Amino acid sequence: MLPTVTNTPLQLPIMRAAILSDIHGNAIALDAVLNDVASAGGADAYWILGDLAALGPSPVPVLERLNELPNTRFVRGNTDRYVCSLLDPREAAAEIAQSPQSSPAVVTRLAMLCWTQGALVASGWLNWMAALPLEQRFTLPNGVRVLLVHAAPGTDDGPGIRPTMTDDQIAAAIEGCQADLIFTGHTHWQLDCTINGVRVVNLGSVSNQWVPDIRASYYLLEADERGYRLEHRRVEYDREAVIAQLQRMNHPGVRALSGHFRGERQPPWA
Repeated sequence: MLPTVTNTPLQLPIMRAAILSDIHGNAIALDAVLNDVASAGGADAYWILGDLAALGPSPVPVLERLNELPNTRFVRGNTDRYVCSLLDPREAAAEIAQSPQSSPAVVTRLAMLCWTQGALVASGWLNWMAALPLEQRFTLPNGVRVLLVHAAPGTDDGPGIRPTMTDDQIAAAIEGCQADLIFTGHTHWQLDCTINGVRVVNLGSVSNQWVPDIRASYYLLEADERGYRLEHRRVEYDREAVIAQLQRMNHPGVRALSGHFRGERQPPWA
C-alpha cells in the first residue's frame, strides 16, 4: 500500500529539517543530497517542495526514496500537476502554432511528461502524487510562521521568485502570505532575501541547476525556542552517470537534460 500525503498544520518541537526542491526524477542527485544530509549530522524532518518525478530517468525510485524518509512533508510542483493531468497533444499543437520556433522544446517537454506519467501509472504512484497539497504551513518553536510552496504563495507555476526580480516584484508575489519565512523552488535559481520583514528563500534545485554552479542545491534548518539557523549546501554528484541512464533507456529528453547536466544551458530569465 502506498503512503498517504500529510498536510495537517503542525507545531514543531526543537528540530532539524532538510529542505529540498525540484528533484525531477534524478535519483543519483537525490542520493548525493541525502548522503550529504547524513554527513552534516542528519535530519529529523524533510520538507520537499515539488517537481518530484518529471522529467528525469528515475521517477519511481525518487518517490520511493522520499517516502522512506522520516517526518516528510510535500507540496505540489507544476510538473507534478502536469503529470497527473490528462495530457492533451492539442495544447502543444496550439503552443507551436503560436510560436513555431518553440516546436522542439514543446514536443520534448510533452514527450517527457507522457513518459513520466506512464511510469507512475504502471507503478501505482499517480494517485499519491495527485493528492499533494499546494502548500504546507508550520510554526517553529520560537513562533516563526513557515510557508512551503513550490513557485510562490498561492501558485505552483508562473515566474516564481528569482534573483532578477526587484524588491517590489517580490513584495507583490508574497503579499498577504501570512508567513515570516517562505521556502520556494521552481526556478532552479537560489535566492535568500528579506522583503518587508518576510524572509524568502528559493532553495535552488536538486537537479537541473542553472550555470554557473550546477551542483545540487538544498538547505538545512535548525530551530529551537531561541530562533532558527539556515545553511545553504551545494553537493556534487555524477552527472555523466545520469546522462548515461538517459541514453540507456532512450529517454525522450536526453538531449535537453544533458545540456543542463553539462552546464550548457542559461537561465531563461538571465
